[in-house]
Amino acid sequence: MTDAQPGPRQDQQLTHLDAEGRVRMVDVGDKAVTTRTATAEGVFRTRPDVVRRVAGDELGKADVLATARLAGIGAAKRTSELIPLCHQIPLNSVKVHFELDEPAGAIHVSATATTTGRTGVEMEALTAVSVAGLTLHDMVKAVDPLATMDGVRLAAKSGGKLGDWTREGGDDDVAVTAHDPAARSGVVLVSSTAAAHGRREDATGPEIEAWLLERGFGPVEVHVVADADVAVAVAEQVRRAPTVLVTTGGTGVAPDDRTPEATAPHLTLELPGVAEAMRARGASVTPMAAMSRGLVGFAGRTLVVNLPGSTGGVRDGLSVLDDLLDHLLDVHARGGGH
Repeated sequence: MTDAQPGPRQDQQLTHLDAEGRVRMVDVGDKAVTTRTATAEGVFRTRPDVVRRVAGDELGKADVLATARLAGIGAAKRTSELIPLCHQIPLNSVKVHFELDEPAGAIHVSATATTTGRTGVEMEALTAVSVAGLTLHDMVKAVDPLATMDGVRLAAKSGGKLGDWTREGGDDDVAVTAHDPAARSGVVLVSSTAAAHGRREDATGPEIEAWLLERGFGPVEVHVVADADVAVAVAEQVRRAPTVLVTTGGTGVAPDDRTPEATAPHLTLELPGVAEAMRARGASVTPMAAMSRGLVGFAGRTLVVNLPGSTGGVRDGLSVLDDLLDHLLDVHARGGGH
């Protein structure tokens, strides 16, 4: 835990019990209305051949993943009916995401729920993951009745009096870490198979890193991954919840350009105007800039920006962010005014 802003403590009282130990519904009437986000995760474990059949839609039922996604979203919307003491809350969005790991015989399930209200959405995210996993079991039980759903847990949250935190590490017994609201951390994710395999030196990552450091971000990490690994890398960095996550590469139209597809499931608030401004800035130099499919938006309180893989495209995108970055973070992530 950080000393400045501790997360959940062992000495805190159970909020759903009154002074006499009787069950109660928590009164949230005096809490502030803020944007609150929660991400939950779990792992559906089956056989490698079953994962392959799910990926190929070969099980003879409706699209397995689409069905499980709809079930998870629907369950999140009905959480207050399923969990007795949960409040009815308006959901801004619920996104359910699957990552298939055929060699391990696993489907990683995550769900991110967002609300603007007086109480959090942790239970909605957990319910979405749980019911999505149960639906996966229903869809594959004819070929693998021994499948299991393991490790359903909260991965990250933002908003509320306990502050923002992210589960760090993969073990159940690791503590969560509360984030210092004054800190500004940055992650740069380079999607380049050639750079990841050492066939060329990447110049975009260091340029973005220097840009962030000049603007007071720290620490700033730079990670280089192959194009095929960008989805897993984006999911991991979003889970860690840095202040800003800037990707470079993989935004074009080549078959292995998949950065926008890796980013989209995690965005809780998309900013299409910013992305279009970046394309327009680049188009003033070269018409090729119009081919970029990069996205910009918030994943919880993390600002995610997809930049092209060229140094020119990076500079064009950063020049747009120069005028917007602090304002975006202040208004959305820190609750400031216009």
